Amino acid sequence: MLDPQRYEAIDIDKRADGIVLATLNRPDRLNAVNAAMHAELARLTREADADPVVKVIVITGAGRAFCAGGDFGPQPADATGGMTLEEGRQIVDHMLECSKPIISAVNGYAMGLGATVALLADIVYAARSATFADTHVKMGIGAGDGGQVIWPLLMGVNRAKYYLMTGDRLTATEAERLGLVNFVVDDGTVVDEALALASRLAAGPSLAISASKVAVNSYMRMISSLVLPLSLSVEGRTMASEDHREAVRAFQEKRTPTFNGR
Repeated sequence: MLDPQRYEAIDIDKRADGIVLATLNRPDRLNAVNAAMHAELARLTREADADPVVKVIVITGAGRAFCAGGDFGPQPADATGGMTLEEGRQIVDHMLECSKPIISAVNGYAMGLGATVALLADIVYAARSATFADTHVKMGIGAGDGGQVIWPLLMGVNRAKYYLMTGDRLTATEAERLGLVNFVVDDGTVVDEALALASRLAAGPSLAISASKVAVNSYMRMISSLVLPLSLSVEGRTMASEDHREAVRAFQEKRTPTFNGR
């Protein structure tokens, strides 16, 4: 059962029509993922899928961003750490296992894990000013939390490797052209557009709608079962690297990092 009271970093709005609007809610940090949000993302879609009241899930971000990725800025001591690789796998697995439609409404930045969550949705709406990137490499770590699963599936292998290895950004229009995004809409309308489709799906034949996505997701889960364990493993090793520590220092000191390959 999806209980809004059990969520702190994500605002859960369960609506009477069966739509859940889940809003990543750390706007002062551009909805960057801390330990609390990471844990909540790991169970959000599993609990929504098990809730008989829920028909459609819409995920968006509060304020100026969808999600800026991991939070590498200074944080209170009780907010640091705790983001396990097991949770990272659950975020991906639970989204792909969800039998109910998931729609992402991307406003502003969708970076790193934020991009993964946005792109794992069944349908992706992007505001015209939205920006997509898997920026793990810029922090000296591998793109292990699902980027190596979903980017190649959506845009092709070589294009995905380019963006994963460089961390380059894509505008919403470029993301649509390359197959990452279904619809680009005017700024300020992205949530309304996503909710309009959610209403249509919630009023439709739920069994048929579910049956029309689960087999496709089964194929995606097969790919994920091969890719994700390795990608998370090597990501974990790069998290222990000096390059990652240097990237975090440089981020906090607002300078360009100097990498040494160690």
